Amino acid sequence: MSGKITPASQPEGIAHGLPEPDTIRDDQTLHEKSSQDITDKYAKYAGEAPDGGLKAWSVIVAVSFNYRRFCRVGYSPSPSFGYVNTWGIFQDYYERVLLSDKSPSTIAWIGSVQYTFIFLPGLVTGRLFDLGHFKLPYCIASCGLILCTFLTAECKQYWQFFLVQGLLTGLFSGIIFPPAISVVSHWFSKKKGKALGITAIGSSLGGTLFPIAGQNLIPLVGFKWTVRVFGFMTLVALGIASLTIDRRLPPVNVRGGLFNLSAFRNPAYTIYCISGVACFLGLYTALTYLPVSATAVGVSSNFSFYLVAIANAASGFGRLSAGLLADRIGPLNVMIPFTGLAGILTFAWPYASSQGALIGVSVIYGFASGTYVSLLVAPPMAMGDLGDVGRRVGMFLTIAALGTLVGTPISGAINARTGGFKDAGFYAGGVVLLSVLLLLVVRHLQLGRLFGKC
Repeated sequence: MSGKITPASQPEGIAHGLPEPDTIRDDQTLHEKSSQDITDKYAKYAGEAPDGGLKAWSVIVAVSFNYRRFCRVGYSPSPSFGYVNTWGIFQDYYERVLLSDKSPSTIAWIGSVQYTFIFLPGLVTGRLFDLGHFKLPYCIASCGLILCTFLTAECKQYWQFFLVQGLLTGLFSGIIFPPAISVVSHWFSKKKGKALGITAIGSSLGGTLFPIAGQNLIPLVGFKWTVRVFGFMTLVALGIASLTIDRRLPPVNVRGGLFNLSAFRNPAYTIYCISGVACFLGLYTALTYLPVSATAVGVSSNFSFYLVAIANAASGFGRLSAGLLADRIGPLNVMIPFTGLAGILTFAWPYASSQGALIGVSVIYGFASGTYVSLLVAPPMAMGDLGDVGRRVGMFLTIAALGTLVGTPISGAINARTGGFKDAGFYAGGVVLLSVLLLLVVRHLQLGRLFGKC
């Protein structure tokens, strides 16, 4: 490719209105000159998404490490998906040991706030991503996230856990996650589903390793050093990710400011945002309370920790399978049946009263819920221009955060009032199935017919 960019080869949004470097007039602003420098910087990436290659796949590896630190069940939002993904083991340990004087619902607010802030800053970070502010916020937030992990080991009181592990860990994760997942669309188009599925495997791997490490390390070295080990694992994951992650396209200052209200003129996008809130109101209930419910029916606490790891391992297969299928039949066609299955399993989970039954629920639930988490951002990515993808995805994640904020605490409150998980399962399963109905409406609006890729 020639070093000089022709109008035909320039990315959309850059080709028009930018003079050649030798024709810049003295009265042109510094912003225009900076824009020309940015265009030259990204010249080698001009054109369609490569859908492969060393650089593209190295970015996928980086995003995968971010998932490993951030997300919960088989999804996000930490490198890290896995650390946040394993909140269930913290919920169980805090209820039994460190915060035994607090109710399950009160403790659940720590994880709920953490999950919420993974998505909530998306409105701001998505807009910053579109404007080109990516690597610096990413690196600063990575350092903050590592620091918070080590500080969690020093916490002793509820407010300390809430501030460090809930609020700050979630906030730094939220600065990293939305831009990191948005950058996938810069490098992959035809194979976007496959790429998203592979990145989401990171949370599955992390969500499998962290619970196993925690279960084996806590009896040997104690809670503090176990969390410190998690901190060193996070340091390695985020360090590699910071070196390899990068955007492909130059920044685009699209109209609309921070909040693009015109996106909601598309009814499919609006309903999809509502479905995200509904789904997150119930999707994480089973994963959060699985170890606690297992202990309540007589399963040993030593084994109950592994149920979270089993669910996350199964979700890895669900995520990869979902990505491969999405490229063939469309993300919504994959999300709808499997999310419905996750909702049904949420109904069934409280009735599992043996170790074998709980393992079965963990495997199937992990696989089914993993499909939703891996493809979560694929539909909004396709509902507009590529230059606005960060803001569009960010708005969706910020709105969906409302569901993550109150979902598990509501389930915890229902459990505390009823003394069991059956009513909590009915609540959580019901809202997940409601989200599936809304996804069917989105599919109809997008496709307009019964059969087809969507």
